[in-house]
Amino acid sequence: MVQRMNPVEIEEAVSNLALEPFDAAEFPFQFLIAFDNPATTIKRLRTGSTNQSDVPGGVLQRNNIHIATCAPGAVDDTLKALRDSPKTASAKAKFIVATDGAWFQAEDLNGGGTVACTYAEFPDHFGFFLPLAGITTVKEIRESSFDVKATGRLNKLYVQLLKENPDWASIERQHDMNHFMARLIFCFFAEDTDIFLTEGLFIKTVEQMSAGDAAMTHEVIGEIFRAMDTKPADREAADLPRYASKFPYVNGQLFSGSTEAPRFSKVARSYLMHIGSLNWRKINPDIFGSMIQAVTDEDERGSLGMHYTSVPNILKVLNPLFLDDLREKLVEAGDSPQKLLNLRKRMARIRVFDPACGSGNFLVIAYKAMREIEFEINKRRGEPDRRSDIPLTNFRGIELRDFPAEIARLALIIAEYQSDVTYRGQKEAIAEFLPLGAENWITCGNALRLDWLSVCPPTGTGVRVTSDDLFQTPLDQAEIDFENEGGETYICGNPPYKGRNKKEEDQKSDLFALLGSRTDKHKSLDYVAAWFVKLSDFMRYVPNAGGAFVATNSICQGEQVPILWPIVFSAGQRISFAHRSFRWANLASNNAGVTVVIVGLSSQDGPRFIYDDGQRKEVGVIGPYLAAGSDQVVQPLQKPIGDRPQMYIGNMAKDGGHLIFEQSEKKDLLGKHAVPSSLIKDFWGAQEVISGVPRCCLWLIDADLNLVLENDFVRSQVDKVAKFRRESKAPSTRDKAPISHRFVQLSPASGKTAIIIPAITSENRDYLPVTVASDGAVIGHKCYAIYDQPLWVMSLIASRLHWVWIGTVCARLELRFSYSNTMGWNTFPVPSLTQQNKADLIRCAENIVLAREAHFPATLGDLYEPNDMPEDLRRAHEANDELLERIYIGRRFRNDTERLEKLFELYSKMTTKPGGPTKVAA
Repeated sequence: MVQRMNPVEIEEAVSNLALEPFDAAEFPFQFLIAFDNPATTIKRLRTGSTNQSDVPGGVLQRNNIHIATCAPGAVDDTLKALRDSPKTASAKAKFIVATDGAWFQAEDLNGGGTVACTYAEFPDHFGFFLPLAGITTVKEIRESSFDVKATGRLNKLYVQLLKENPDWASIERQHDMNHFMARLIFCFFAEDTDIFLTEGLFIKTVEQMSAGDAAMTHEVIGEIFRAMDTKPADREAADLPRYASKFPYVNGQLFSGSTEAPRFSKVARSYLMHIGSLNWRKINPDIFGSMIQAVTDEDERGSLGMHYTSVPNILKVLNPLFLDDLREKLVEAGDSPQKLLNLRKRMARIRVFDPACGSGNFLVIAYKAMREIEFEINKRRGEPDRRSDIPLTNFRGIELRDFPAEIARLALIIAEYQSDVTYRGQKEAIAEFLPLGAENWITCGNALRLDWLSVCPPTGTGVRVTSDDLFQTPLDQAEIDFENEGGETYICGNPPYKGRNKKEEDQKSDLFALLGSRTDKHKSLDYVAAWFVKLSDFMRYVPNAGGAFVATNSICQGEQVPILWPIVFSAGQRISFAHRSFRWANLASNNAGVTVVIVGLSSQDGPRFIYDDGQRKEVGVIGPYLAAGSDQVVQPLQKPIGDRPQMYIGNMAKDGGHLIFEQSEKKDLLGKHAVPSSLIKDFWGAQEVISGVPRCCLWLIDADLNLVLENDFVRSQVDKVAKFRRESKAPSTRDKAPISHRFVQLSPASGKTAIIIPAITSENRDYLPVTVASDGAVIGHKCYAIYDQPLWVMSLIASRLHWVWIGTVCARLELRFSYSNTMGWNTFPVPSLTQQNKADLIRCAENIVLAREAHFPATLGDLYEPNDMPEDLRRAHEANDELLERIYIGRRFRNDTERLEKLFELYSKMTTKPGGPTKVAA
């Protein structure tokens, strides 16, 4: 597999290109190379075999870019020529670029964005062109060349220092190395934002004092760090070098403890100088913090520069959790001094707690949003220069990994300073910034093993560190007081997902420790489910609390629902708001985002909101499947609700392949081997349903034993089955060796005709691939079947309504639907059908079958490709849906959300009436 460039590598390549002397003939090719185009592509463009440009000096890459260099002063005309070129349109170019080596202009022909800058500045816009490398990132990364550039430079330094200081690469010194990097980042930021009072103080001092010998670099840095941990009153006794004494006292535990630095070679020192030359005023703590996580994780460095959770996605959690309410109260307050004061006091007491905080994105965004609201309050009250009443220590977090925990606190410190500069001015911000507070409010530890009440207590004194903490504060430190008593607590974040089958051993252990005494099915839960249990436990003891997490949508689907949500609901919590499934596309397209939901919990009464496709809907109740109207948990049923036939699982062979044959082998079975035709039946498994071609099988029942013994071929196949079963590792299979003439598990029913549905099917199809088999076919155990019933049954299964229902209540195998008779069919709520309804549905099913047959030999797999479904087949399904949906509500449903809400409403009515069906144990 070819290793693709990440954004950091692309930024570096583009920056290096801009430093080279401008070569008009070579620039287009070097530009494409910088954006990860392979050598073979460039070679074909150079020779003209694929370059169809009709603009002088132009290079046209189909489906990508039309780029041209030009004479000085001709950039505007050249860009127009590229825009008007027929070749640009016919080649479906996404971008056009024109440059004369002095000026640079570009357009995104799809998105409409433009770039116009000097040639030297075009690397600052490298994110604009990332789609050229197949990378589609969130807007913030495209527009933040600084954060990507800084991440790349720090990564180079980090790797080089570990190479030159192998002892610092050990597990024992990993914290020291990470702590050193956090100190450097603070120094770079502080010297560029006047916190050190002298611009460039840190990097210029290191450069000057180590100029003669790079090997001195670590000593110079160590002394500077020591100075920043020395109070002014202690400086004379500390005997600091003159160059270090210029640095202010910082403390805040950031520079406490050992001030040792790793040794620097000339190469490492040059990397340090390059980092120091960047303009750290441009740092965005919520972007940079996420990106920098990958620097210290060898496994993640391949995706360097792509780690970021966009602000809009984070606000999908924070806005409905509490920020929307604060903004509404601000509107209600108007210019009333007392109401504004009350709101400001309320905000000062709000605690925001992220128990999986990573580098602090959620905390930083929450803090910045609250500062913005507070500034508006102060402005309306005539106090625009007032110092903030919102303390950083009210923004608490837990993070498992050492370095992100360091960065989380640092990101909050930077966010506070930047907010002070924005709302109060540079002078006031600097005057009150140093020294940093010594408190530690980001705890490094396992959030599923820590007591959240010890990190974020409801009232009174607060944090007692219960694991290795952020800046090596002693474990017997004094507890940290919340600066303001009482108030609300909001828990939020994006905990680690880890699907049920991808959990590591320690994560399985975490789940057992938390849930082992509450359910014996905890192994079936995704790892993220544990955070909702911890959240519900925490909220049981904390008044005025609300919480919301991002989670895989699987916790609100299928088998996980009856395991997780009764535990949460039993703690007194209910779902207060929810974002239905959407793509958390925070990374690049080559590392696609996962499908997620956002679920908010509260024990308080109040309005509840469902967010779907950008729309907000107020509802009375939100259920665990994120449908409105019912909070019922669907349990498997022994029999179908309503008047519908029974569905059965198929027959399991466990034969080692000796009883089932390809259809092409049937002729030899009958002729060459003289197998009686009565012993051969068509066989339909899941794959056979999708392909439309059944295999065949030897169907031998106990009454056929004499026939078995009489035929040498059949007897030899039975002997092979017996051998396979005897040698199996599964005791249940070995036990079936004595009955090797037949399948190990027989379906409870059979018939002349069968309506068949595969047990596993792709979620990408718009309808379930249901089909009909006749002549007493044998149905395999990877299918479910309804025998000898009219086609109106097929109409129900083939409907969009049924697709929506099973996609919600049935289990998932990865993303694929895992169908179940007890969960998918038996629970499916269908209104009472008249004879006329059934006759109409039969006609619809027949039309679906006829539309399929019109495309013979196309298979169900071919016919139900989402983007290639034949129009007549789609019309037949639409007609079936329209008829069925009119039976439900008298009209078509507007969307799947409305379908699901109606289905749950009907399910609730049908399962709670007296004498309703018996539930199977979960």
